[in-house]
Amino acid sequence: MEENEKKLSKVGVVSCSGEDLPEGTISRLATLETLHHKRPFDTTTICLPLFIAGGEGDRMFAKNHPVITVDGCEKLCAKRATEKYSGEVACSINVRDFIKNSDEIKNKSNVSNNELNESEKRIVSEVADVISLKVDEILKQNDK
Repeated sequence: MEENEKKLSKVGVVSCSGEDLPEGTISRLATLETLHHKRPFDTTTICLPLFIAGGEGDRMFAKNHPVITVDGCEKLCAKRATEKYSGEVACSINVRDFIKNSDEIKNKSNVSNNELNESEKRIVSEVADVISLKVDEILKQNDK
């Protein structure tokens, strides 16, 4: 590796910050599960509201490091903001892809962290597993 090349040490994760749908809560909890338990040394979070408001540190990180976005719906706010202010994302995950057949979740709104049912907890875990897998793939590609 040349002197001016740096090995990537972190992957940024930008999560949905939507509160009006359970998918937003699921997005945030899956991101936190990844950051705190599954890949604590390989990931860092980027605060979406601060990022959109002009957080230069977060924007510079996202320009210089791979970023995974975790959105809760088709609006893809995390992905669109990241691409607008920092460039292409390494991976985009939409929680809706995990719950297409679950009316129990789709019809529920304003869920809090303490009110997740077993199905929602399972989806949090599945999304966190996918985020972790994508982190591993991104870091492995950089090692080549």
